Amino acid sequence: MDELDATDIAILRELQKNAKLTIKELALSVHRSPTPVFERVKYLEKNGYIRQYIAVLDAEKLNKGFCVFCNVKLMQHSRENGKKFKDAILAIEEVCECYNISGDFELLLKVRVREMKHYQNFVLNKLGEINAIGSLQSIFVMSEIKQEYGIPLSNDDKPTK
Repeated sequence: MDELDATDIAILRELQKNAKLTIKELALSVHRSPTPVFERVKYLEKNGYIRQYIAVLDAEKLNKGFCVFCNVKLMQHSRENGKKFKDAILAIEEVCECYNISGDFELLLKVRVREMKHYQNFVLNKLGEINAIGSLQSIFVMSEIKQEYGIPLSNDDKPTK
């Protein structure tokens, strides 16, 4: 299989909607028989198209409903500062996502905590301990309009290997 076909894309689309589908249910939804669908899923897993299966949790119910995007500027652009920051961020559980970005800031963090005072504690006692940070800007989320976890897929997409 050199590239993904329409059936592979359909399988990925269905698994993004519900990763708990059995092979039989998945095969029914993509109009194929279970054995080839099972083989295709194994191929997609083995070749990294499917990285992992997760459960999407309710942040509000778990007292992590306060969401903040935090723009970070490093003190100095250097490999050492970048590594210090990366190592520190990987160890901080409140940071759900971290992206290296272009523009006025170098990094964008998505942070989830219980409430404002917990975010203040996070900034002072966790981010404040990272010597590589020069400045930061917090953007507080008032409400989530759209939150999609999947990758938009169409039959016209030609994924790379």
